[in-house]
Amino acid sequence: MTTVGGTAGSDVEALFAAASAARAHAYAPYSQFRVGAAVLTASGRVFAGANVENASYPAGLCAEAVAIGAMVAAGERHITAVMVVGEGDELTMPCGVCRQRLSEFSGADTPVHVGDKGGVRQSFRFGDLLPFAFGPSNLAR
Repeated sequence: MTTVGGTAGSDVEALFAAASAARAHAYAPYSQFRVGAAVLTASGRVFAGANVENASYPAGLCAEAVAIGAMVAAGERHITAVMVVGEGDELTMPCGVCRQRLSEFSGADTPVHVGDKGGVRQSFRFGDLLPFAFGPSNLAR
């Protein structure tokens, strides 16, 4: 089995398909910028989400937040890979808040794949996207 950034090739394909399908259903009437995200869990399940905008801009949800919410609602707690699919010439990276959200359920070596309609464009280690993350271990007593 081939790997891309530490994720098996078939897993990357499943993540890409799920994130792309979710992106097609994004609710982005204000920005017209549709994003889909998918997370792979330790059990092998994939959870996807799309961005959901709101007329009160701070009230919107990023695709990553929606995918994480679906994962948690299903009882899962550990992300082993992430896919974010956007559009445009620039990579659609997880925002700072979503990086913090991902840090709650991911490890430093968790692969984060970023793509567009053409496929995966680049892969990163989560620890490179949010070095020295604040997380549950900071709250240990």
